[in-house]
Amino acid sequence: MSIKEFDIKIIRFFRKISVPVARLGIFVVFFWFGLLKVIGLSPASGVVERLFDQTIPFMSFAVFLILFGLFECLIGILFLIRGAERVVIPLLFIHMFLTFGPLFFLPQETWSGFLVPTLEGQYIIKNLVIIAAAVGIASHLHPLKRT
Repeated sequence: MSIKEFDIKIIRFFRKISVPVARLGIFVVFFWFGLLKVIGLSPASGVVERLFDQTIPFMSFAVFLILFGLFECLIGILFLIRGAERVVIPLLFIHMFLTFGPLFFLPQETWSGFLVPTLEGQYIIKNLVIIAAAVGIASHLHPLKRT
C-alpha cells in the first residue's frame, strides 16, 4: 500500500467517525460538568456564583445552579440523539453566550494580564473547541425539505 492510499484510508476513516466522536465528546463534557453542578461538586461554581450575583437577581443561586446543571445535562443528552441537532445547537449557543460572560463581567478572575487568561479564563476559552465541534456536526446536516 502506498502512502497516498494509506492517507486516503485514514481520511475516510476519520470522516466516518468524526461526527459520532464529536457527539460523544460534547455529551461527556456537558453531562459530566452539568451533573457536577446538580450534585454540588462543580469546581466552576464559584465563578458561576459571582457572575450570577452580577446578572440574575430574580432567583436563588442554589436553584439556578441546579437548573443550569440540568440544562447542561440536557444539551449533552440531545447531542447523542440524531435528528435533535436543530434543537440542541441553538441551545448550545445560548449556553456558550452565558458561559463567556465571566470574560467580560469578571475580568479580574479570568485575565491575569492583556491576552493572558487565568485558569478560569482558559476553562472558558476552551469552549471555542466545543463550538467548532458543534459547527462540524451542523455541517453534516441535510437541508430541511420545503413544505
